[in-house]
Amino acid sequence: MADTPAPTPQRIALLSFPGIRAFDISVITEVWGVDRTDRGVPAFDLHRPAADPAPIPLRGGLTLTPDRTLAWLTRADLIVVPGLDDHLTPAPAPVLDALRRAHTRGTTIAALCGGAFTLAQAGLLDGHRAITHWNLTHLLREHHPQVTVVPDALFLHDDNIWTSAGTAAGIDLCLHLVRTTHGAETAATIARSMVTAPYRTGTQAQFIERPTPRADRDEDALASVREYALHHLDQPLTITDLAAHAGMSPRSLARHFQATTGTTPLRWLITQRLAAAQKLLERTDLPMAEVAGRTGFGSEVTMRQHFAGHLGTSPRAYRAAFRQPAGSNPIAS
Repeated sequence: MADTPAPTPQRIALLSFPGIRAFDISVITEVWGVDRTDRGVPAFDLHRPAADPAPIPLRGGLTLTPDRTLAWLTRADLIVVPGLDDHLTPAPAPVLDALRRAHTRGTTIAALCGGAFTLAQAGLLDGHRAITHWNLTHLLREHHPQVTVVPDALFLHDDNIWTSAGTAAGIDLCLHLVRTTHGAETAATIARSMVTAPYRTGTQAQFIERPTPRADRDEDALASVREYALHHLDQPLTITDLAAHAGMSPRSLARHFQATTGTTPLRWLITQRLAAAQKLLERTDLPMAEVAGRTGFGSEVTMRQHFAGHLGTSPRAYRAAFRQPAGSNPIAS
């Protein structure tokens, strides 16, 4: 029997030009440029296309060497635009033209942090929502008034373009893009390798205010609540249940939970239920009703509604796309 041909690796373009941030280059390379096939992660085809083949100087004495011309963007499945050291740095005209052509072709484009300014220069964000680092939102509004700047999110999607907030949010977006293409288990394996959180939702707040002394004292109670919820996802947990476990009133729990995590208890709980359901759909052949029961959705209908609202797909379609092959056992590190 003939061997099944290996799938074509996803082609990722790290768009390269003077002024881009070394940190974002490192994030993109760490997510898509490291061979983790021995841990069940698919191979990726990451390249660094640029308008000029000359090495690009970066801050800190580093240098980035392009390995493809901009023509390679026609082959890319995903184009990732790093942030900028100076957020008003004009991108080379050939880069902006290449981005416009890629968007017209329907290629997915993602910008990390100040990379939103590059997409705005290309006119790709006009009339659309976008996010950038919280300290740069006023600057993006001022210089690109046609863009609807969202004040507080980690990352968001509009018109096949993804934008993200600053620094760590770029990691969140990259892992989310892996998750939507290759499944939660692949994204979690990469996150474990990077020793970073496997999943923060895009709607989570960019940052949390400095905790008050009372919030500091309550942190242990909130950590205990989260641990309790994760071990009882199959139960119909409510804010009242969680508040009782923490020894707080429901209102106090909601206030402190938002202050320390950037999201509400119920949103956090739904996120954890979805993550648990994704894992079961990828790893097991359990019936849909049992997956829904084990993860606290109660019914397949409710689980399907949450999958549609948060992941844009159905549980059955998700399983068909991301079911792990029988006998596969990704290394957990």
